[in-house]
Amino acid sequence: MSALDMTMMYAFHDALRREVERIARVAARQDGDPREVLRTAVGWQMFKEYLRVHHTSEDDALWPPLQSLLDGRPADLALLGAMEAEHAAIDPLLEAVDAALADRDSGPERLGGLVDALATGLGGHLRHEEKDALPLIGATLAQEQWARFGDLHRTRIGSDLPRYLPWVLDGAGPARAERILGGLPAPLLAAYRDEWRPAYVRLGLWADGPLT
Repeated sequence: MSALDMTMMYAFHDALRREVERIARVAARQDGDPREVLRTAVGWQMFKEYLRVHHTSEDDALWPPLQSLLDGRPADLALLGAMEAEHAAIDPLLEAVDAALADRDSGPERLGGLVDALATGLGGHLRHEEKDALPLIGATLAQEQWARFGDLHRTRIGSDLPRYLPWVLDGAGPARAERILGGLPAPLLAAYRDEWRPAYVRLGLWADGPLT
């Protein structure tokens, strides 16, 4: 079995880490109302949407084929159950942050703790997946099964690809960026460099918040 190319998976994980750090810095601001920044920031909306696309695609296209392949291996099946449980714990945190952003009374007091919980929960899940689940996937899934996950993920991103790809590669190292971009057809690569990336920069994901 040839090795699965997980470059995009790791790039996406690093993008989530980058954005949750930005969210935490916005939430910790002492000037103005950080809730207003987050509530109106395109960065918060993109973070939530891409995270949900990623997790639902894993739930639909990764864990089920793995479960059938790992029948009779209780420790590995328990790991898949843990992945699903960790996914299920993150959505309520996103919803709780949104509720705090809309709450004029107690929202400001709750926001920092909720963002901390989101950062802790998501960070722990990503570490767990990279340490244990991704090696299991690499040792178990066939190329065709891995490709189906990628195809589903891309389908769900759909027409948002011109924003999604620059978002994933924001801050990525040259080697990783070239590996991902090198797989694009020439017209898409030209569109990325000439249109998508400049338009992404102009978006101002966190218009009033820190980007570095």
